[in-house]
Amino acid sequence: MRYRKLGCSDLEVSELSLGSWLTFAGGVSAEQTRACTEAAFDVGINFSDTANVYGQGAAESAWGDILSKHPRDSYVLANYVDLYQAHRFDVTVPIDDTIEGFQQVVQQGKARYLGFSEWTPQQIQAAIDIAGPALFVSSQPQYSMLWQAPEAEVFPLCSANGISQIVWSPLAQGVLTGKYKPGQPLPTDSRFASDAMNFAQHIVYNDEALEAVQRLVPVARSADLSLPTLALAWVLRRGEVASAITGASRPEQVHANAQASGVELTGDVLAAIDAALGNAPVKAPTLALFAQEGVLHRCGFISC
Repeated sequence: MRYRKLGCSDLEVSELSLGSWLTFAGGVSAEQTRACTEAAFDVGINFSDTANVYGQGAAESAWGDILSKHPRDSYVLANYVDLYQAHRFDVTVPIDDTIEGFQQVVQQGKARYLGFSEWTPQQIQAAIDIAGPALFVSSQPQYSMLWQAPEAEVFPLCSANGISQIVWSPLAQGVLTGKYKPGQPLPTDSRFASDAMNFAQHIVYNDEALEAVQRLVPVARSADLSLPTLALAWVLRRGEVASAITGASRPEQVHANAQASGVELTGDVLAAIDAALGNAPVKAPTLALFAQEGVLHRCGFISC
């Protein structure tokens, strides 16, 4: 496992991180949740993403139970969180109040560093204008082969201000694993069949995207990689990305995802990927599509 510096902080995070939206929020059994976490420790993953809204507290409760079984010096999490992130921008609260609240969290020693998720370039710039570039160390956008929108404005703006990317859904909600086939009915037990995932269906789950993914299969094969490894390595090719959040319901998935760390894609492979994708990726800077009212918060832990 390779590690990258998180923005202008002194934190070193693993290139692959473990998300807890599905794994820890009641989507899988407690035994599998624990097994996935132990697998993450085994492969050197030292960074995990969680939020108090995942399973209405179930994810945080699971973390508390699991981490209590580990030696105290095996991870970094005292009476503070290492990275505290605004889950979404709250349009009902003046940005000055939001910034002041975040600054107080750090001043009081409750969090070491701050980040945000799915803020628009305008919102990011407004925060920087108020508090300077040192306020935040991370941005958490959706980013994958099929959702490339952050590259247009968010990546360069953040890079110019020392802010790293911690990207979510690098496998496009599982579409980039190749398990969904064009022209075939949506599996009833898939995540796209649930109401919670309906917002993403028209973006990454459509015939054009599914056909592009099938064209990626021989590209991955020629590079001697699995399709998920190819997709994760593609995300990690960008120096702006500190870590890619991956979910898992089985420990084997954690081990498989970890293999993408350190994979260097050649120019020929990158060109073949672009040709295979064609016009399927979403590239327009439309991150505001996912703006929500109300501020939801995430926190992550960094293990030694």
